[in-house]
Amino acid sequence: MNCIVTAGPTYEPLDEVRRLTNFSTGRLGTELANFLAARGHKVILLVGESATYAGERRAQRVAPFTTTTDLCEKLKAASSKKVDAIFHAAAVSDFAFGRIFTPNESGKLAEIKSVNKISTRSGKLLVELVATPKIIAGLRGWYPRTRIVGWKFEADGARADVLGAAKRQIAECSTDLCVANGPAYGEGFGLVTRDGKAAHLASAPLLFEALEKFLRG
Repeated sequence: MNCIVTAGPTYEPLDEVRRLTNFSTGRLGTELANFLAARGHKVILLVGESATYAGERRAQRVAPFTTTTDLCEKLKAASSKKVDAIFHAAAVSDFAFGRIFTPNESGKLAEIKSVNKISTRSGKLLVELVATPKIIAGLRGWYPRTRIVGWKFEADGARADVLGAAKRQIAECSTDLCVANGPAYGEGFGLVTRDGKAAHLASAPLLFEALEKFLRG
């Protein structure tokens, strides 16, 4: 089957030399892409340019992405061809930079317009953060007949909170499955289905097996 796997972080530029990004190695998504390719599926791996995982990439096609907008554009472009499943494991930045201010000579804040490199001579910078678009919310519109698996990574709360957030993601974004993980979930992964059921999978290989079984239907 034809699959797309997203992996690793997006970033949002402050200027030409500085950026805001998420902590993500891209390892889980890359290993999932490798697993699916080894099982005979045709896989496109969209991987963040900032991903640090240096392991082998065995997908038939590997394409880097940079910002949230760039990843959106690549996913939209891929929708022109038949895609059976999308596994959206990328760590998309929640925020981008909005307006930027720095003190002027009189000490008042002045807005900085686009520059190649923002000066640090004033010793202070005030930055507005604005929410980035939620890619998972747009996937169903671009891929109406594709099986879509989202991710819900949470650092705070309890396992029940993460599973609840995963269920909400499925309901709000019309996805088919959601993988729950992160410090709030604890060891392993939770695999949540559209009917609200959640299965615990103790390791990444077990998760990959379950996702491939779902793919084959």
